[in-house]
Amino acid sequence: MPPRKYPIGAEVLPEGGTSFRVWAPKRRSVHVVLDDGAAVPLERESGGYFSGVAPQAGHGTRYRFRLDQGDAFPDPASRFQPEGPHGPSQVIDPARFHWTDSAWQGAPLRGQVMYEMHIGAFTPEGTWQAARRELPELARLGITAIELMPIADFPGDFGWGYDGVGWFAPVKLYGEPDDLRQFIDDAHGLGIAVILDVVYNHFGPDGNYVKQFSEAYFTDRYANEWGEALNYDGPDSAPVREFVCANAAYWAGEFHFDGLRLDATQQIFDASAENIMTTLERSFRAAALGRKTFVVAENERQDTNLARPCSEKGYGLDGLWNDDFHHSVRVAATGRNEAYYTDYRGTPQELISAVKYGYLYQGQRYTWQSKRRGSPAWGLAPAQFVTYMENHDQVANSGTGERLSRLTSPGRFKALTALLLLGPGTPLLFQGQEFASSRPFFFFADHRGELGTLVKRGRIQFLAQFPSLAQPEMYSHHVDPCDPRTFERCKLDFAERTRHAPIYRMHRDLLRIRREDPVFRAQSPHGVDGAVLGPEALVLRFFAPDGDDRMLLINLGRDLLLEPAPEPLLAPPAGKLWDLFWSTEDPLYGGSGTAPLSHGTPWKIPGHSAVVMMPGPEMGPCEI
Repeated sequence: MPPRKYPIGAEVLPEGGTSFRVWAPKRRSVHVVLDDGAAVPLERESGGYFSGVAPQAGHGTRYRFRLDQGDAFPDPASRFQPEGPHGPSQVIDPARFHWTDSAWQGAPLRGQVMYEMHIGAFTPEGTWQAARRELPELARLGITAIELMPIADFPGDFGWGYDGVGWFAPVKLYGEPDDLRQFIDDAHGLGIAVILDVVYNHFGPDGNYVKQFSEAYFTDRYANEWGEALNYDGPDSAPVREFVCANAAYWAGEFHFDGLRLDATQQIFDASAENIMTTLERSFRAAALGRKTFVVAENERQDTNLARPCSEKGYGLDGLWNDDFHHSVRVAATGRNEAYYTDYRGTPQELISAVKYGYLYQGQRYTWQSKRRGSPAWGLAPAQFVTYMENHDQVANSGTGERLSRLTSPGRFKALTALLLLGPGTPLLFQGQEFASSRPFFFFADHRGELGTLVKRGRIQFLAQFPSLAQPEMYSHHVDPCDPRTFERCKLDFAERTRHAPIYRMHRDLLRIRREDPVFRAQSPHGVDGAVLGPEALVLRFFAPDGDDRMLLINLGRDLLLEPAPEPLLAPPAGKLWDLFWSTEDPLYGGSGTAPLSHGTPWKIPGHSAVVMMPGPEMGPCEI
């Protein structure tokens, strides 16, 4: 066999022809059936692999694997499925694309401003080429990293992508693989990293043929809430682990992705000496060939060991999604704490603690689940926590798909946005959040027949945990996730950047402050402290080594008069006075103006607002 880049799949050879390799341990024979009807036998290797070369196959050739002279199936490691997961696989030659990002050095997690994007709903066209047009504007906004929702091939004409079945095949709905490469190449040219949301905890239920090749992909030793658990630690698990690690390396090597977001890692079960997440993360970094990369995890249990170094018995990942921050912000914004928001009050102290410590629950009892939640986060840096006010799950789980900007007052939304974008965590915006999109974002999946019925029923049952959504009068407002119109309603309207110009300008200005101000940019461990100023008000003080501190005052209630002000965090740096630097109530942001915070007089912090103070002139007598 000629040398191969990856252990599985179809690889075009420099001298012509294509090398094929597949794992099918219980099969007696495997043939590659080409689109012209030719059947090329593969030789059996040790370990259950079959391999061979088809001299007549090249870029664009379509093929399937015929197993034991019976039915033929798509390649589990197919690089493209032009007719979807049930159709033939297609040989792809990545060398045909000419990259222009040789000067790109990659991106670490620290310092990023992330932007979650669903390619199908991001533009009216829903394609890579259409999304490319918007990259310059995202760069002007201040976005430094795009996080793509899953793109592994899935059935139907629309979907979130979390039921992917062709893990190596970018779904055909958005364009061809080279269109994805061009998107990433353009992003790198604008200084934007691109990371991919990957699902390594289950395969989707429709179009999954890996069991035809080996039942050892799965295990019944663990209960997985979305289907069969993957076999990462049982008999014949080594090729499964190799499959996943090859997939991670493939995204870094052939597409120049800068990072991964691992979906629902609490459903990745592995009792091996080295967890599969550590192994695949190492494969991804090695394939990046020295570029800076980062891997973050979603983990419902809030296991902080995922983000600790291997030398400390951690998993070696870079960061964690922080649902605690989101849940507390949402309750603070809306005043509602049904269902999984039950254990959050949205109080100033919660917001302060989320900023200072990352997770709020680090082992305390969690009423909603009747058990303890989380693990200690001591020693983790602020940048290791990805913070957000919106993401795909949380917007959709509102039931009506409404954005947070439409569920709270404009002032509260702006004040909490300042908390998000100036805080020391790694902020993430969900597409359209930056201009307060009026478009909803629902759960949508193009499943039909019995599976479609099950998906619809399952969605209603999930939302029923919210008592308000379980009422009969709400039934007619539950959208059908399998209806194409549900998907179409989610597509962004970029004209709202102009119609909602004040809020868009505020996001741009906050990101400029974060980028240019050395104190807000620092994300220093222990670099911020906070105090409660009132029932809905707080202060955060960002410390600078030279004493040039910054102060963020947030008031989600009515006007607050700071008299008296017996809080040390309000005291100005030695020999200085505080000056108003920035306010959400600036008329440029649709605000009503901010009364002067005069030296020597009590401060009045306007309701539903955030203001930033910085050291100004020399202090005089009797001045705060």
